[in-house]
Order: sequence, then structure tokens, then C-alpha cells
Amino acid sequence: MFFFLEEAAAAAGDTAQQPTGSMMTLLLPLILMFVLMYFIMIRPENKRKKKAEEMRNSLSLGDEITTIGGLTGKIVQVTEETITFETGEDRVRIQVKKWAIQTTAKQEAEEAAKTKRK
Repeated sequence: MFFFLEEAAAAAGDTAQQPTGSMMTLLLPLILMFVLMYFIMIRPENKRKKKAEEMRNSLSLGDEITTIGGLTGKIVQVTEETITFETGEDRVRIQVKKWAIQTTAKQEAEEAAKTKRK
């Protein structure tokens, strides 16, 4: 990209010394940017995903849950990939995939206790 500028300087008879930098000084800011991006964005997201996966795998009968759509109820059946839960007194049973579970009542209580302590 700077090839044309170098040619123009040589044609003009400019004999000034061009500053040169090592490859490491050019790559260091780029490497630091990727490291910072990893610790600021990628690592916290991976921790959140791992925590959510552990919560979904530890679900058991009788747990109160909330789905990502806002439905709440009590678990009545757990399979490898799906969960069946009852909503309210009308005992309507709804079957959802495990990935659709957002929180449990235990998790919500822990989060409320953490915010109350602060």
C-alpha cells in the first residue's frame, strides 16, 4: 500500500532514512486487542453457557421453572432432551426442550439473595 509513496519519495530524490519497525512491534497491539476481547467478551459468555447447561442437566421432578417464553410451572417428567411441566391449578401439561428453560426457583432465590446483600 505504501509502495507508491516510497517510489514517489525515491523519484523526488528524498534520501531521508525511512523509519523501520520490527514485526513484533507491529503485531503487539493486534495481539493485545485479541487478548482483551477474549477476557471481556468470550470468556464470560462461555462461563454463562456452562452454568446454564449445568442448571438444565440438574433439573429434577418437582422443581419450579421458568421458560424463555415466560411460562412457569412445576416439573413432572424429565427425559434426555425434553421436560414436561404443569402450569398452575388447571394442571395443563406442557412439554419443552431443555434448552428452553431459563431459570429455576432456586436460582431466582439465590440471585435475589445476592442482590439483597449488596
